[in-house]
Amino acid sequence: MQTLVEVLVELKQLGASDAPDRLARIAALFADPKAPAELQIGRHYLARQLAGEVATQLDSLDPRERRAAIATARQVFARSDAARVLRRVYQDPDPGVRSLARRTIAKLGLQTVAPSEIRARTPEQASWAFGIFPSEPRVRPAPRAPTRPSALAAHGLPALASPADVARLVGVDTVALARLMRPGVGPGSGYVEFEIAKAKGGTRRIAAPRAPLRKVQRQILDQILGRVPVHDACHGFVVGRSTVSNAAPHQRAALVVKMDLKDFFPTLHYRRVAGLFRLLGYNERVAATLAGLTTYRPRLPAGTVVWPGRLPQGAPTSPALANLACRRLDQRLARLATKVGATYTRYADDLTFSFAAPPEIPLGRFLWWVDGICWREGFLERPDKRRVLRGKHQQRVTGIVVNAGIHVPRADRKRFRAILHNCRRHGVASQAQGHDDFPAYLAGYAAYVRMVEPALGQRWVDEVDRLLGGGHG
Repeated sequence: MQTLVEVLVELKQLGASDAPDRLARIAALFADPKAPAELQIGRHYLARQLAGEVATQLDSLDPRERRAAIATARQVFARSDAARVLRRVYQDPDPGVRSLARRTIAKLGLQTVAPSEIRARTPEQASWAFGIFPSEPRVRPAPRAPTRPSALAAHGLPALASPADVARLVGVDTVALARLMRPGVGPGSGYVEFEIAKAKGGTRRIAAPRAPLRKVQRQILDQILGRVPVHDACHGFVVGRSTVSNAAPHQRAALVVKMDLKDFFPTLHYRRVAGLFRLLGYNERVAATLAGLTTYRPRLPAGTVVWPGRLPQGAPTSPALANLACRRLDQRLARLATKVGATYTRYADDLTFSFAAPPEIPLGRFLWWVDGICWREGFLERPDKRRVLRGKHQQRVTGIVVNAGIHVPRADRKRFRAILHNCRRHGVASQAQGHDDFPAYLAGYAAYVRMVEPALGQRWVDEVDRLLGGGHG
């Protein structure tokens, strides 16, 4: 029989271990019915130590690591902490991870509390819209989806009956089509992977299609995805819309709420993409082919292929697919915003709500509904990026200040004005440090300011043109 000191020493050694299977060993230790009761004393100590590692493993592509994180949360974490972990994998694309998460939720006696589906048949099932607004006691029935032939005709989409039709549409033969869907980044695969730096630190993993696959995806974007309209609240990656159109509806608001969706592209996996193409009217074989051409299956170091594939960050089709997959999310959030007197827009993974007057509904309750709708639609909010901005503070929406009209932030204006001043006095080359293509930066930023503030931006565009000798007009 181990003493209390021996138990704690063993826990400390496990907690400090670098072994790749240490989470699984810790979970097995706590799950052992013959383990001494003193072992439970170490739960609090170990839970704090493992919180970051469990969160990291939940983001892993390897389903085995995600299952190990679930087991650790089940055996070590307090119920409230375990609930936060399990919520993230309740709708995991891997069936094994998803099943384990739901069984663990049942064992811990947790409830998946969130607004229910809008397609529910009864008011009780549609509680997200029923019973919270006394002035509107009934729920409107959800609109009927169009039939497949009418959906294709309504959007002018090409009629495709087989993978061979898809191959003809994108300009390759069926053998090349199958080759473009190979997993991983090895010889013959369609993708390359690399990392880029994030603006606020850290790196982002990019899977970019090679030229042959990129050409195919461009055809899918132009011939199919680009013809399907998105929701009016969607402003990212949409022709004719921009950060300015996303920010403009929130001018002079008493309150602005900004929220961010976690892992926006990777959350959208092959099954969801294939379902989207089925909804557009294509049969199962065609939808599977189109989804295979627009999703990416990484290969793990051990050689295992991750399934299902996910939307790659770097493919030209990913933004359009993400926007179309968010149509029901946008519809639900826009309806909720209308109910509470708010305005809603979305730019990629950034959600923005604004209230012209202080909201009558408690803000915490409103945020709960938004978070719950996102979760029901298969997305997770990042609580650490949530911002509540009142009128007395600077309110930025997609980088644009909206307190009184729309403006470029004052600090950015002052910095660029100083750069132009120094360019006039000391020459353009004197200010080029830190920019790979400084003339392009000057011309691009002046054009951006002209988009936000036309009068000021036009003056700067003219000045940059003079500084660069008229070559960037």
